[in-house]
Amino acid sequence: MGTKTMIALFILDYHHVLLVSLIVSTVVEALEVTGGNMTVALGETAVLPCKLTGTSEPITQISWQRVTRGRPQKENFLTIIPKDGLKPVNGHVGRFTFIGSISSNDGSLQLASVELMDEGIYTCIFTLFPSGNHGADILLNLLVPPISSLKGNLLALGSEEVDLVTCTAAGSRPPAQVRWLTGTLAGKVRITNSSTEHPNGTTTTVSSLFGVPTREMNQHVVRCVVTNAALSKEETLAFTIQVYFSPLEVSIRQQAKDSFECVTEANPRASFTWNRSDNSWPQSARADAATLRFVSMASDLNGLYQCEASNSYGTKRGHLYVHVTSGGCTACWIVLCLLLLALSAGTAAVMFLYKSGKFPRTGEGTSRNRMSDTTPNTAQGVEEEEEERDRLQTEGPV
Repeated sequence: MGTKTMIALFILDYHHVLLVSLIVSTVVEALEVTGGNMTVALGETAVLPCKLTGTSEPITQISWQRVTRGRPQKENFLTIIPKDGLKPVNGHVGRFTFIGSISSNDGSLQLASVELMDEGIYTCIFTLFPSGNHGADILLNLLVPPISSLKGNLLALGSEEVDLVTCTAAGSRPPAQVRWLTGTLAGKVRITNSSTEHPNGTTTTVSSLFGVPTREMNQHVVRCVVTNAALSKEETLAFTIQVYFSPLEVSIRQQAKDSFECVTEANPRASFTWNRSDNSWPQSARADAATLRFVSMASDLNGLYQCEASNSYGTKRGHLYVHVTSGGCTACWIVLCLLLLALSAGTAAVMFLYKSGKFPRTGEGTSRNRMSDTTPNTAQGVEEEEEERDRLQTEGPV
């Protein structure tokens, strides 16, 4: 009788223990602390979420631990106590703010002005009574936007390939992508790319354009396009290629019936100086930069005028020969000779005859009479001019 009772009580107690165990197990399995992975850009504000659900046990404190780039050893850095609030464990609170609520089982933190050294794993721990500690990890990832820049090189006309311009996307996380928009230069330039990883986890990407500097390339606009997850949109940097060269062919063009202009192509822009071969200057002539103007048709205009175009890369010259004579009437005759002289080779002398002391209309004679092969060399051209001048003095105009 006694034995059976003991067995029955044992079975009853066993089932009672089993029932209690099942209840406790259910409570423990329902309790959960949730965190999450957070990704923010450098300098932004990060929210580190931490919430407790599935229990009615009272919270005695909330603790925070971290392992970051700046602090590679795990450390407790903050504690939140129901009556005392936020307290730093080591040092000071710094940029952290408690934005949760103990009564709502919310232990979330806010981190202002996120720095690269803040990246890492943060652990939120709820201490409950009587079950103890329950925690979750929050992974903080940092995006670092690149610092983008363009640098062009000093380019002169040449026949060899050189580095035209370099685009740099510095210190980004993840690495930036760089591409070029070259327009009509496509196929005429070559692109190179390289990247360098830094100890702090950022990467610098460098992309360069290579090509042969030509006149056609001068003033051409190319664009560097930088893409990165930390940027809200693509960055586009425009660059105007500058190819420097000395003045090319110098020509003298008629502006009006009494003025002429010295014209050339150069980079940087050429400056102009007018003078005469005999180092004198007539009262009837006025020079202003590239323009030469005749105030009146006086004999003191006679002579060879030189226009010198120059910049820091070189000098070229063009010549204008003027001869004024008087005939049987009050009308004047003028013979103008435009000599386009290059530094490297002799050029021809082209002669124009103007009647009644008037210059031709603008544009008349300049392009129509530009003949480059009528005289073998400059010396011969000047000799022919002198012969023509002597003939006019002795015979008069035809």
